[in-house]
Amino acid sequence: MTSKEQENLLYKDEVYAIIGATFEVYNTLGSGFLEAVYQEALSIELKNRHIPFQEQTPINIAYKGIKLNTVYYSDFLCYSQILVEIKALDCLISSHESQLLNYMHGTKLPVGLLINFGNANKLEWKRFVL
Repeated sequence: MTSKEQENLLYKDEVYAIIGATFEVYNTLGSGFLEAVYQEALSIELKNRHIPFQEQTPINIAYKGIKLNTVYYSDFLCYSQILVEIKALDCLISSHESQLLNYMHGTKLPVGLLINFGNANKLEWKRFVL
């Protein structure tokens, strides 16, 4: 990626702030906890960093312009535009990516972050843009 492409990243500063919070949680807790522990810890860290977020917020999904009765609950919706899905697994696999991309398509939200706290060696994260 060129420096020009990096300058034009959608919500670059916001994503950077969120990822910083996730690294703080990972560096403090390490791996090995259930997802609920990371959910609560990340909520505290986002609040401490004054990152606007909603947790477990119901988000409507539309199909061909029609709102579905089925509601998706995001782990976090940050800055009202960035979906954040967290996992606590050994590693991320393509179905986790597909899940987030489907939520992004269904909600029409432009940016998503997939975060995995479960890897013993490192925090795993991926950024997706529609």
